[in-house]
Amino acid sequence: MYRDDLVADAGTRGCHKGKIFAQFLFLQTKNCCFVRRCRHDKALLVLQDLNTNAEMIWQRPSYWTSLIFGLLLLPPHTHPSIITQPNIVLLMADDVGIGDVGCYGNDTIRTPSIDRLAKEGVKLTQHIAAAPLCTPSRAAFLTGRYPLRSGMDAISNYRVIFWNGASGGLPPNETTFAKILQQQGYSTGLIGKWHQGVNCESRDDHCHHPLNHGFDYFYGMPFTLISDCQPTETPEMDRVFRGKLWLYTQMIGLVTLTAALGRLTGLFPVHWKTLTCLAGFSLLFFISWFSSYGFVQHWNCIMMRNHEITEQPMVTDRTTSLILRESISFIKGNKHKPFLLFLSFLHSHTPLVTTEKFLGRSRHGLYGDNVEEMDWMVGQVLDAIDDEGLKNTTLVYFASDHGGWLERQEGNRQLGGWNGIYRGGKGMGGWEGGIRVPGIFRWPGVLPAGTVINEPTSLMDIYPTVVHLAGGVLPQDRVIDGRDLMPLLRGAVEHSEHEFLFHYCGIHLHAVRWHQKDSGAIWKAHYVTPVFHPPGAGACYNRGVCPCFGEGVTHHDPPLLFDLSRDPSEAKPLSGDTEPLFAAVIGQIGRAVEEHRRTLTPAPEQLSVYNMVWKPWLQPCCGTFPFCWCDKETDNKLADL
Repeated sequence: MYRDDLVADAGTRGCHKGKIFAQFLFLQTKNCCFVRRCRHDKALLVLQDLNTNAEMIWQRPSYWTSLIFGLLLLPPHTHPSIITQPNIVLLMADDVGIGDVGCYGNDTIRTPSIDRLAKEGVKLTQHIAAAPLCTPSRAAFLTGRYPLRSGMDAISNYRVIFWNGASGGLPPNETTFAKILQQQGYSTGLIGKWHQGVNCESRDDHCHHPLNHGFDYFYGMPFTLISDCQPTETPEMDRVFRGKLWLYTQMIGLVTLTAALGRLTGLFPVHWKTLTCLAGFSLLFFISWFSSYGFVQHWNCIMMRNHEITEQPMVTDRTTSLILRESISFIKGNKHKPFLLFLSFLHSHTPLVTTEKFLGRSRHGLYGDNVEEMDWMVGQVLDAIDDEGLKNTTLVYFASDHGGWLERQEGNRQLGGWNGIYRGGKGMGGWEGGIRVPGIFRWPGVLPAGTVINEPTSLMDIYPTVVHLAGGVLPQDRVIDGRDLMPLLRGAVEHSEHEFLFHYCGIHLHAVRWHQKDSGAIWKAHYVTPVFHPPGAGACYNRGVCPCFGEGVTHHDPPLLFDLSRDPSEAKPLSGDTEPLFAAVIGQIGRAVEEHRRTLTPAPEQLSVYNMVWKPWLQPCCGTFPFCWCDKETDNKLADL
């Protein structure tokens, strides 16, 4: 607990103690008004308009004694006091690039609500995701640990969870910040995207489910929004593999049909057993393709409330309304006690489901329309916080899970985000465009408004930050890679606690950042970089997402070195000829890598091929499998957009 928590803690330890301490503060100023929300008794302690009795109080010796005692208890510095156990609202966008937001330089997409957060709070310019893809990045966010430590980074090209019916996911033995806040008396809710798995061994064990990871309430997608959820869009999921499987199915079917015609017409002899085997093989391939990819919309595009499936498949036209309604309802329903709301937007992942009200509004096409709708949702949540009188007792945080998806295109339509001046994008573990994301905090009266911080920070830092604010204790049986941001955000310290940050692509270390605090330099060494196609294009347009290993990457020895403080776009690699400190910097980073690797311990691979395979017995199903269908939201009144 911070030293200046003493004042705030008066309200949580009992209103009578808060009253005494309020009297001390009054005596110090002779004419003041002290208002403190007493969270446990849900009351306000108000001491005001006491001028009438002021002189009498000052003349009483007993009050002088109390005054001296009270002043001794006051913290020596002048920072505003921190309210213990503030409400915490975490807003996370999906696939939004740092260049998509107005306060980070975009002038074709309007984001007034997010810009308002930055104006009223603290904006981070070097906020870094721990991974360049959804599943591992969010695992690191929830646990405060590099995803490699929990087995949530991949050894293969399957780098995210692909099925609701897969067995991989966030391990039950991982301790999320939600679990600690739940133990501290918080009401905890997750609205929106999860993408951390559902079941382990049976359809109803829910071992990876949000309710098993510290959330009291869940409403949203256990998976992620994909184009397959919109029947009018081109299928997105595992597009290359499913295309090959369908091609092989057609080829085998054609061979079988040709053999059957040859047998029937007598053009060439084919034994009946051979023909039967071919037919069986063709049928097997067709079943494999159709059972896996013919039902993607039913298997993956579902909505849940806690453990109950409410829509299978989801009705995308009303998803935005439902998520916003649930978020505001959670705030209103828990306003009388500390709460944690993690609003995990489905925006702005393809298929960019956007309501009619926002279509055609931006100068950036459908993607811009979708981002502007998300910004409007942010504004609605902020208004709900303000309307309930919670603004000064609520920490609000906005970020994206990783960089924008450069390769996501359909014809001439750009459906992915923009990463500003930064090189690379989604899927690229080393380049800044894949991992540098928006990061904004607002807490009126505690965090200085309009502040910009250029220090390296991480999405993993949210974990220790909110745990400490809630009065919790970090787990002592594991490495926590995040650092408490409150001293930095409040201006109590000048530099981030991070000296080194390690940038992984799957389990492969691609780059390392070194913040040399005494000189202000921010060195970054790239050991592996993806091979762009076409050359110089800045992305892997031939693959859809850049790989982490194999023929699609280049290994660098010595590493490529950049100083991000002078070259944030990573355009001009340094060498021994151009940088006198080149050898010393590379040596220091190399030693840091060795030390970091000594802290790693083996963990079961959650994203192994076996864990990624769809398993019918794990598939969440509303109804009798395989006839999974339901719509329990039909009778619910939707919010008007």
